[in-house]
Amino acid sequence: MSAVLRAQALGKKYKRRCALTGCTLDIPAGHVTGLVGPNGAGKSTLLNLAAGMLTPTSGTIEVCGGRPGSGPAQLAKVGFVAQDTPTYPALTVADHLQLGARLNPGWDGALARHRIERLGLDPARPAGKLSGGQRAQLALTLGIAKRPELLMLDEPVAALDPLARREFLHDLMDAVAEHGLSVVLSSHLIADLERVCDHLVVLVDSKVQVAGEVEELLAVHHRLSGPRRDLSTLPANQHVISASHTDRQTTLLIRTDEAILDPAWTVGRLSLEDLVLAYLSRPAEAEADHRPALEVIR
Repeated sequence: MSAVLRAQALGKKYKRRCALTGCTLDIPAGHVTGLVGPNGAGKSTLLNLAAGMLTPTSGTIEVCGGRPGSGPAQLAKVGFVAQDTPTYPALTVADHLQLGARLNPGWDGALARHRIERLGLDPARPAGKLSGGQRAQLALTLGIAKRPELLMLDEPVAALDPLARREFLHDLMDAVAEHGLSVVLSSHLIADLERVCDHLVVLVDSKVQVAGEVEELLAVHHRLSGPRRDLSTLPANQHVISASHTDRQTTLLIRTDEAILDPAWTVGRLSLEDLVLAYLSRPAEAEADHRPALEVIR
């Protein structure tokens, strides 16, 4: 499967501060990928590098088969909605569409106008007078109507109320289905990612902790609970992501491709939130087969 975004040992440094260091990552085309990580993990820096708005200090990044920002043809392949869904407050909705048409050679004016009409946005209204949800929808319209191969969204719904978030994500999925977009969506709102994403990347301190299709990841991760256990006695194919113990009981989150045969364990399924939080709590330097990655004694 081809990668729509590929980074190798990618780094970005601002004077003495490193915003991204040694990031290696492949994001496959044809997916809605959720990009998750704590503040300072490098998510926004990665997306800005992929959009060509920043240049790397070290390493390489390739997007849609080319170097980000390398020319008009490359820029046309990528749509980017940055944090706070930026729009120009003094420009009207119609002005934004005209600007989009001037700046994007593949601009789909009919699509943009249809979305604005369906959303009930007044073309004569300045963006500064729109609600947060309306500005987000305007920014999404600009991103979709340029007809990119890859649409990147950096925390686009963080400031929206639940109804506006649901409408935004519904429209995003409609656009994915209709236009065959690849999407990378950065968000802290795991419930929203669970609703729309079929691929996941968890980034901590510039390191990819886990990546893959959501269904496959959930199928190979399990919660085990049973009598207190020395973790060194576990089968070699059971990789511990997190562990906690009481005087009598051990609870583990493990990754394994094999059946769990030990009858002492009670095996439970994980939600996407369980999975993400376990990897966010894991030390960034932990190896995939390091046991235990996170251990809590009570």
